[in-house]
Amino acid sequence: MAWTLPNSLLGLLAGLLCMPWGARPELRQGEYALAFRRMPHFGAGGALTLGNVILYSCERLDTPCFTYAHRAGHRVEPCISLADHERAHVLQYMVLGPLFLPFYAACGGISAGNRFERAADRYAQQRAGWWPWPAG
Repeated sequence: MAWTLPNSLLGLLAGLLCMPWGARPELRQGEYALAFRRMPHFGAGGALTLGNVILYSCERLDTPCFTYAHRAGHRVEPCISLADHERAHVLQYMVLGPLFLPFYAACGGISAGNRFERAADRYAQQRAGWWPWPAG
């Protein structure tokens, strides 16, 4: 967690700044994160993870959501848990620390083709495979 502290501090600052507009903090031990629910300007069911801080727009992090591939029309997939998807990003951050954001951007940013998003969706579907590169 110390390795990704700079990212977590950005998330904490964003969450605290949005509290006057309805954002509310909650400790999410299962996700290894502090989460802020009801974040404004994230759209319905939107979320962003910064280190060990999850920012999301809905009332419950355990809400169902579509995978990136489903939303992009690549294939039809069942809904996944937003909490599981974001937990995968927390785990990715805990390994990559401050390198996460540059790697994420280099892999395509917020898109169905981003290996970080594909891995987070895979983890949410199977509860395994959150690392974005194949082992070996």
